[in-house]
This record gives sequence, C-alpha cells and structure tokens, in this order.
Amino acid sequence: MFDGIDLKNLNLNDMMNQFQDMAAKSKEDNASRIFTAKAGGGMVEISINGNSEVIDLKLDDSLLEDKDSLQILLISCMNDVIKQSDENKKMMAMNMMGGLGSFGQK
Repeated sequence: MFDGIDLKNLNLNDMMNQFQDMAAKSKEDNASRIFTAKAGGGMVEISINGNSEVIDLKLDDSLLEDKDSLQILLISCMNDVIKQSDENKKMMAMNMMGGLGSFGQK
C-alpha cells in the first residue's frame, strides 16, 4: 500500500502547509472564474463566481407579472449554474490531490 513512499522522510507540517497554500490559491483562482446559466430562452440569467457567490442576475421584465414562471426559471437557472461551479470545484480538488502525490517519495 505504501510502496515507494519513505515514511521516515514524511514531514506532515510541510504537507499541511503546502495543502493550505494550494487551497488558498484555489479559492483566489475560483473568485475570478465566472459561470453563467440561462433559462427560458434567456429570460433569466444568473452568473456566479467559482466560490458560488452570485455576482449578476438578469430577469426579463415580462416575468415580473408571472410569479410561478419566474420561480420555475430561477430554480432551473440556479441549479444549472451551481452544478457548473461544483464540477469546477471537483476538478480543482482532484488537481490539488495530484499535487500532493510527491510527499515522502524518493
């Protein structure tokens, strides 16, 4: 299970520091990534950053008088854009774990 890893040379403090640095950089990088979803042929548009913070919301004026349609389209649009952000986070986490593979190896 630990073939090729020299556990005597494993420095957990260094590993934790590197992991924290990578996590902080990922959060910074995510803040600059923008994900956008549209619903109802563009009647609703939501943009979020990679940290899942809503940064823009556009609604077609015609939806302001149709509460049920507005709710349905908002839910659909939010689910789509959150899914995009979640997929990005999973990919970044996998990349981070790949970067930790060199600890204790000769």
